[in-house]
Amino acid sequence: MNDNTQPDNTPSAPAAQQPPTAATKPVVILGIESSCDDTSAAVISDGVLLSNVTASQAVHEAYGGVVPELASRAHQQNIVPVVDQALCRAGVSRADLSAIAFTRGPGLLGSLLVGVSFAKGMAAALGIPMVDVNHLQGHVLAHFIREPGVEAHHPPFPFLCLLVSGGNSQIVLVRAYNDMQIIGQTIDDAAGEAIDKCSKVMGLGYPGGPIIDRLARQGNPDAFHFARPAIPGFDYSFSGLKTSFLYSLREWLQTDPDFIAHHKADLAASLEATVVDILMNKLRRAAKSLDIKHVAVAGGVSANTGLRQAFLDHARRFGWTVYIPKFGFTTDNAAMIAITGHYKYLDGDFCPMDAPAFSRVAL
Repeated sequence: MNDNTQPDNTPSAPAAQQPPTAATKPVVILGIESSCDDTSAAVISDGVLLSNVTASQAVHEAYGGVVPELASRAHQQNIVPVVDQALCRAGVSRADLSAIAFTRGPGLLGSLLVGVSFAKGMAAALGIPMVDVNHLQGHVLAHFIREPGVEAHHPPFPFLCLLVSGGNSQIVLVRAYNDMQIIGQTIDDAAGEAIDKCSKVMGLGYPGGPIIDRLARQGNPDAFHFARPAIPGFDYSFSGLKTSFLYSLREWLQTDPDFIAHHKADLAASLEATVVDILMNKLRRAAKSLDIKHVAVAGGVSANTGLRQAFLDHARRFGWTVYIPKFGFTTDNAAMIAITGHYKYLDGDFCPMDAPAFSRVAL
């Protein structure tokens, strides 16, 4: 389990959704995230993070990817101790909770059902409201998590957010916490999925993202060149890159059976550079078209070193103000669910007890 808590007193929140100053009791939200293979719970009080606990599942490494049935069973084992630890580390009792926020979708249905069912049971037992959260919206709003003792650096509205993960590659125009528009997205594979599959083809293991990132730091990003699909507008495509990588590798292996071992770092660096270039090219065009200078990145792939450096480079070259989340808020975590639930709670946007989970749902 990982605890991402640190000491803050920064009194800021998006737009007009400020907590009532005259409130006698703080708004305390328990967030629950179980969309894939991480069971996470977090506690936020008046927008400030008190605890963020995550239990990861190593069982999937042997299969080279997440096995849905194993994931849901692990969630069942982890959900109670994770929530208990989140409450204990926050110094909060169940009686202090104002509401429970939970990921309703998208994600693996079996995994989601564990979190949704737990949230419903706990909310009913405590007699408090539930707040359903879109997982993708949570990733975007991770930029509004406030930590004790950490200076706030939140993007102002409107801003652009590049949301990149194993299942999503989107450019999102964010006008308010509850007003987001997808202006570009992948028409096939996501960036993270392409990286993971190319890593698997190289026999590097799972998950591929961190492995490629580590190897890329030692390689030459210009050593090899792969396909960069030309897609109209601001949409992405990564299937062509994946195919180009596979066919090129097959050809090189015919000449040198140990080609991967001899060029592992260069392959990783060239793959990463290609993915980052594709992502930033469309994002740069979107920012120019909309005349927006505040640009954020979110999602699991935002932990990639090359992508984070590209954001810093674009800030210098194009005058952007960039927002890069801390590593603990890039992957799936309950803090982003809790902060989203905080703003929805202030608006009285609650969820009925019979609300089902959704494996697929738009932002």
